[in-house]
Amino acid sequence: MQQLILHLPHASTHIPDFTGYVVNTETLDAELLRLTDWHTDELFGNDHDHLVRAPFSRVFCDVERFSDDRHEPMAARGMGVLYQGLDNGGRLREVSPAFRQQVLDRYYFPHHARLTRAVQTELEQHSRCLIVDAHSFPDVPLQRDPDQSLPRPDFNIGTDWFHTPPELAGCAAAFFRERGYSVEIDRPYSGSMVPLAFYRTAPQVHSLMLEVNRRLYLCPGSSQKSKGFSEIRTLVQRFLDMLRKELSL
Repeated sequence: MQQLILHLPHASTHIPDFTGYVVNTETLDAELLRLTDWHTDELFGNDHDHLVRAPFSRVFCDVERFSDDRHEPMAARGMGVLYQGLDNGGRLREVSPAFRQQVLDRYYFPHHARLTRAVQTELEQHSRCLIVDAHSFPDVPLQRDPDQSLPRPDFNIGTDWFHTPPELAGCAAAFFRERGYSVEIDRPYSGSMVPLAFYRTAPQVHSLMLEVNRRLYLCPGSSQKSKGFSEIRTLVQRFLDMLRKELSL
């Protein structure tokens, strides 16, 4: 059976270089707690699929942002490819042009090269592929989230109009609804990762984002797993099983 490509951009808490940070450890740890997609590598990871995981925190470099802040809407909120602002509006770090280029060259572009190679390999072997963009999200919106509406669903399915067939998004949403969970499509976040080499040019590259509400598997206000973690992991793995079967049809 063909494998999925599991993209995990926000699972790490590692900051490889503290150049430019202007906050203390307590403030930085609070931002990591707020922004990390905790334990998504465990929720989604398995022995069958190809996992591409960013080995550094999004608070250091966010691989799901455009490399040029002029094209990145979240840059205006301090969350471009290199975060410079805190969620409360305070300053996180100063980034010089030279340091920015250094981080892009050492971390951002190599990550995207790994993802591109994974997609290319699947295309060479099977003529098509499916990327699952794996995330979690907080039950209460971040202060700078564009969507502040409540309540938030248990699961969010993110789509791209070119790379996500409507029937795939519908099948994904139905999977969770049939099991009693609330699901929305492209709310509170939208989109799904596709490497630029294939973006809007390769219809055989499909992509779907699955976001898990952290209230389902974390203890409130912490990064610790709750009693619901095992159940949610089993559910996510069954969802991936379903996607593999759909991909093989």
